[in-house]
Amino acid sequence: MGSQKVQSTLVGRLLELDRLVAVLDSAGRGMPGVALVGGDAGIGKTRLVTELAERAREAGFAVLAGQCAELGDALPYLPLADALRGAEGELRAALDARPVLGRLLPGGADGGPESASGLTQQQLFGSMLGFLSTQPVLLILEDLHWADQSTRDLVVFLSRMLQTEHVCLVGTYRTDDLHRRHPLRRVLAELKRLPSVTSVELSPLGRGEMADYVAVLGGTDTRMIDQVVDRAEGNPFYAEELLEAALGGCLMPDGLASLLLSRAEMLSDPAQRVLRGAAVAGRRVDHDLLQEASGLDDLAFEESMREIVSRGLLRPSGEYGYSFRHALLQEAVYTDLLPGERTRLHAEFARLLTARSGSAAELAYHYLACHDLAGALAASVEAGRRAERLGAPAEAHRHFEQALGLWDRVTDAERLAGTDHVRLAMRSAAAAADSGDNHRAISQLRRLPSSAEVNERLAYCLIDADDEAGAIAAAQAAVETAGEAPMLARALATYARALYWTDRHDEVEPLAVRALETARASGATDAETSALITLGALAALAADIPRAKELLACAAAERSGDLAIDLRAIFQLARVQYESGDLKEAAVTADRGLRLAHETGLDWSTFGTDLRFLRFLIHYVAGEWDAAEKIAAGFGIRAGTPAEATLSSFALFVEVARGLPAVEERLSWIEPFWSEVFVSYMGHGLAAEHALWRGDPEGALGHVHAALDALYPHDAGVVRLAATGLWALAELGRAAEADAFLERARVPTVVGPGSAGIRGPLGPEGVAWLARAEAEWHRAHGRLDVDAWRAVVEAFDFGFVYEVARSRWRLAEALLAAGDRAGALVEWQRAVEAAESLGAKPLGAALAELGRRARFTPAQPGLLTGREQEVLALVAEGLPNREIGERLFIAQKTVSVHVSNILGKLGVSSRTQAAAVARREGLI
Repeated sequence: MGSQKVQSTLVGRLLELDRLVAVLDSAGRGMPGVALVGGDAGIGKTRLVTELAERAREAGFAVLAGQCAELGDALPYLPLADALRGAEGELRAALDARPVLGRLLPGGADGGPESASGLTQQQLFGSMLGFLSTQPVLLILEDLHWADQSTRDLVVFLSRMLQTEHVCLVGTYRTDDLHRRHPLRRVLAELKRLPSVTSVELSPLGRGEMADYVAVLGGTDTRMIDQVVDRAEGNPFYAEELLEAALGGCLMPDGLASLLLSRAEMLSDPAQRVLRGAAVAGRRVDHDLLQEASGLDDLAFEESMREIVSRGLLRPSGEYGYSFRHALLQEAVYTDLLPGERTRLHAEFARLLTARSGSAAELAYHYLACHDLAGALAASVEAGRRAERLGAPAEAHRHFEQALGLWDRVTDAERLAGTDHVRLAMRSAAAAADSGDNHRAISQLRRLPSSAEVNERLAYCLIDADDEAGAIAAAQAAVETAGEAPMLARALATYARALYWTDRHDEVEPLAVRALETARASGATDAETSALITLGALAALAADIPRAKELLACAAAERSGDLAIDLRAIFQLARVQYESGDLKEAAVTADRGLRLAHETGLDWSTFGTDLRFLRFLIHYVAGEWDAAEKIAAGFGIRAGTPAEATLSSFALFVEVARGLPAVEERLSWIEPFWSEVFVSYMGHGLAAEHALWRGDPEGALGHVHAALDALYPHDAGVVRLAATGLWALAELGRAAEADAFLERARVPTVVGPGSAGIRGPLGPEGVAWLARAEAEWHRAHGRLDVDAWRAVVEAFDFGFVYEVARSRWRLAEALLAAGDRAGALVEWQRAVEAAESLGAKPLGAALAELGRRARFTPAQPGLLTGREQEVLALVAEGLPNREIGERLFIAQKTVSVHVSNILGKLGVSSRTQAAAVARREGLI
């Protein structure tokens, strides 16, 4: 009836549609966006996004749509799997090229290792990001209030990581289902803070819109339309059902549930039996499965289905199945079932799905609903295993916990589960940790009987939770109780890791050596690689670089069976090569790691991301700034987590040095995460340099102090920060504070972690920053020391192109002060050449100012227009823009434009500098 007619006409919602179309249009221009559409059940969310989908297809977008189901929190990635079924053409080829996504489809390979669900999830998320970059895509995920945690995590990941893809992501949800502790509430609050997210709340339609809607549905009698509008209260679905009842000659009962059931009660008895079976199956059901559950023969079932479909209660869905026209209808029919009837139907579906080897998660749902606890336990364990293989650790944990909760209520639970209680609990804890719930994992492990395996895993989790004392105690207990050699090797490796940054640092090496020997003797490859990494890091800390490279090269040479450890080994080798100044070696190793990450779908894993950081730094140091900026374009500005803030902060190296406008926005996004030590070091440190380039040494000093306060005195990062602080003090002429800063810079050169507190010599970059600190210390005391600055140039000349150029700038100043004009000109010219090659505008401006001061670049005749010279003269008098405008009879905004042009032409960054240059060059 009218339900088909209304699909062709959207009544009302034009403003809401315009907002969604704006997000879609932005996505078409390479600015991906997310839209969250909320509203009560039946308010028109699906109709609105259906209209958007039509617009998207007309604009050349591929449209993928998936829907959550009420039992969807047990079925990982249900809406994503639903959406991927619609992939065609180029998208289908992209899907086929990503096996981790293919596992979600019917008939897909069952997948990866059961014990690495966190890593598999990272593969899936990275694969999904790559898949969506194939072509313009509108991805619609409906009914997110029923979504599983892994789907919610994917939505958050995509919302944050989509940067330049032509993707529009739309999610719908019921506002009336979001109780105070609903898990989607936190996700919505997080997403709505992002500028790329548009929130659209659908309120009830107005009376006029409702009347139009009912007329479109087929209502012609004015009195009937008024009655429907009065009772529907602005809800289109309710209005549709009321009108259907009225046109059918029925009374319009009170309440939506009663209204929906009145439609179902008009069916024949066989059709009602089929409809009740469909309600137990869920929002969607397979044709054959529903027929078997109904007990009807072919003819009777087909007649019943024809009756149900003709009344608009179910509709064909997919290749061979049916779905309820609206979730409210399924809920009403299910709720109306008698307890015994509901139990019997769930038992029947459990039997049929078992015979068909159906989804373990669905089986667990039906077994629980029919009170078959033994079946529920076995199905829950299998559902957890499948969730692990799909990369859904939160759902794996949920299923394992469900099985553990049934354990003591079931006879012969160990046989049904295929494992013992302790191993299942450990598996559950591992899944919790992989899903990011470390607190729950720790709590679960602490409840288990003490053993080497339990304590080793507990120590690992406590290390990640920064519980130093707890991690050491658990790791020590694991070593003391370990029996078999492979377990002892892993326990020793974890114990060494737990002690690494403590005052017992000197115990780490003997533990790691013992772990390595035990691992090699027992064939525990993962423990062997982990021990080699620890020993390599120790050698690097002691400045025994050849040994560090040898150990780490051995660790990275072959696969350990654990991709996370393999990537960690390659990263650590590349890091040591980079920090020792071997930029070419480091680039080769980092590229190898990035290839492995890409081939295994782990581009966005922890070490996949770390390798991208490192490759960025290698480009940056080597002066390959265009390549560095290209990588940095993938470091999203909109940071919402500490990990994202860390990722974002790396881009500041190039953005600050090139004077790009993105600096201020990026700093504003990472500022809330300055409580994180590394983000503070990166953010405050580069914000200080940004402030210095803008002529704000006081602000720079504040940033330096904030960053230093977060670091241990022996942290190598202190050296660079102290050097930056001394630059600021030199600009301020505050020599009294300089000695303390230089002393702080020297501490990390001799003090390291551990009870002995001994550190080997710094790498070449550390040595260069210390030389910079000493040269700036002289400058803070009013001395331009030629030898000190020449030492800085030589120290950075291991390949750090930008820092060599910055150091030549100061060396040129020192040579000028010493009267060596010819030498200063040579250094200045080399610095200018490098700055121009890099696109380092702030440094270029400083060099231009030095060049004019030294008369290396005399002012060009006719450089300024007549009006600009007039404005410059008044700027030199100290007048603000408003007064200059009044003097010259021009608008204040016009004055501002002239001032900007003057600063650019003179190569200076402030009005004071412009006035000084004007007087020196005779421009006024």
